[in-house]
Amino acid sequence: MGELNGRVAFITGASRGIGRAIAQRFAAEGAAVVVSASRLGAHGDLEGTLEETVAGIEAAGGKAAAVACDLADVEQRSTLIERASANFGAIDILVNNAARADWDLPSVNSSESRNRVFDLNVNVPIELLQQALPGMREKGAGWCLNISSRSAEQPQPPYPDAKIAAHVIGPYGATKAALNRYTQALADELVEENIFVNAMAPSNIVLTNVGDAVEAIAQRRPDMIEPVEMMAEGALELCTGRHVGQVVYSRNIVHASGRKLHDLAGSEVIGDAFTLGKL
Repeated sequence: MGELNGRVAFITGASRGIGRAIAQRFAAEGAAVVVSASRLGAHGDLEGTLEETVAGIEAAGGKAAAVACDLADVEQRSTLIERASANFGAIDILVNNAARADWDLPSVNSSESRNRVFDLNVNVPIELLQQALPGMREKGAGWCLNISSRSAEQPQPPYPDAKIAAHVIGPYGATKAALNRYTQALADELVEENIFVNAMAPSNIVLTNVGDAVEAIAQRRPDMIEPVEMMAEGALELCTGRHVGQVVYSRNIVHASGRKLHDLAGSEVIGDAFTLGKL
């Protein structure tokens, strides 16, 4: 029996990377998965589409559907959970993975940029949970996982990478700090209804298929990289247990829960919180 048999999960930003990995892992555990991103098909120079995510899950024997939505469009996102629920029923699990960053120095970051990034990274996760709450309440339980970032905390010198990288990540990190705080407030309010809200950030930069930049860092600083399976395993723990208001790193929750690290198909143990390769 899969850990998520009979449950419906909705994951934003799932055309590639962390969102796709979580969708694959949840589907492997029996969830019917609905994935969302801005477009179904080609993303220009970005790898991955929602169609590919759904096709991969279905090819592995899972259930999946896609709903395209531009989350920056208030009207489009106002009905997103309703449209997602039309596929397999009310949402049990919401994973808010979609995010945006504008790479500006804090001293020159414009109000337009701040409003745009804050809206997507903070307002959208809150609004989607608000939309999902009636269905969760009717079912008597629910889970919400907000994907955060280590950048919510100011890095301490000596910086792990270039100094400029530590500076330009600040405005983005500020939105994730706000999301962490709101996560804890929601968790405290909703736990009495068996609705569990938590936030999780990658312990390090996640190795995905999204481009050459991460590959370059992996070559230069392998200690700064973690496999995408770590995020998927941590998400599974936080969306099955009774965790309340946790703001944690992926590796820490995998270790604290005693989980082994599985491949995205859930069929093979590939490590644990301390190892990245085969056991």
